[in-house]
Amino acid sequence: MEYSNKLLLKGNEAVVFGALLAGCDCFFGYPITPASEIAQTAAEYFPKLGRPFLQAECETASINMVLGASAAGRRVMTASSGLGISLKQEGVSYIATMELPCVIVDIMRGGPGLGNIAPEQSDYNQVVKGGGHGGYKVIVLAPSSAQEMCDFARLAFELADKYRIPVYVLTDGVIGQMLESVALPEPLPRRESPDWALDFHVNPRTNCLTSIYMEPDDLEELNHRLNAKYAEIEEKEAHAEEYRTDDAEILVAGFGICGRIIRTAIDRLRAGGVKAGMIRPVTLFPFPKKAFTSRLPHAKQFVSVEMNNGQMIDDIRLTIECSRPVSLLNRMGGNLPSVEEVVRHCRQLAQGGQ
Repeated sequence: MEYSNKLLLKGNEAVVFGALLAGCDCFFGYPITPASEIAQTAAEYFPKLGRPFLQAECETASINMVLGASAAGRRVMTASSGLGISLKQEGVSYIATMELPCVIVDIMRGGPGLGNIAPEQSDYNQVVKGGGHGGYKVIVLAPSSAQEMCDFARLAFELADKYRIPVYVLTDGVIGQMLESVALPEPLPRRESPDWALDFHVNPRTNCLTSIYMEPDDLEELNHRLNAKYAEIEEKEAHAEEYRTDDAEILVAGFGICGRIIRTAIDRLRAGGVKAGMIRPVTLFPFPKKAFTSRLPHAKQFVSVEMNNGQMIDDIRLTIECSRPVSLLNRMGGNLPSVEEVVRHCRQLAQGGQ
């Protein structure tokens, strides 16, 4: 019998496997639908591998546990959804200021308020734009399959360590709950405790990590350094998947499950003679600006397909400097846009309709 590295996993399970293969040392979290399988899977597998799992008393406690573990030099992850992510935002601001690497998984649900447990994409602004207080940024990866949930978790730890920054894996409840075949990647090599960590085995009582700078000049210097890092990330780490964009006159953008819906719609549009193509941002910060601007010579208009009130559309408009019309096709409350809706919308645009 041949060994196979393929497993049938939900997206929520796959992200835990990816984290373990990335060498994640510990998980701190609190269950919330539609992300609860992440905590459940972590509770099953982390202790089996001798790695700590702890269900905290609340989301605020879990993000501060992440801060402490990361400061001690550990690879650490947490996960939540919607209102749970909102509660974590103060801690994320501290982590970003202290330049601590960690991975945060957000499986988006319907909102605002308590909303419901159906899938949505309405956490875009609070995650991609920082969310907490201060002018920090985080890297945001947007998987659209269970395979990418696994692969992006592994990638998230690489990026977090490279830039000493929090990295989000951000997707909707459909991808989190979707059951698919996943090929497990090779594990990352074990990381030694970094020289900046508060690890008494490495640097006893010599390091200092803080997020408070009482002197304005000191805080300004920190922000200049952070902004230089964000600029480097924007230059080197922006990625998108493009599909049939070479001659596309209508470019349709969407992330998460919307990317898969759009891809099917593009094939139907092309079969009907409409020159349409897809841009699926793989990174939401940094936003893949070149994928959009490089298509301006032949693009006549853009469409943003979203499961919210229209949040990514602002980044598209800013990227192309409003040089082309950008229309919104959206559903909310846990409803998904259909392939038929995307096709109908783009056909109307092709015929000169609004």
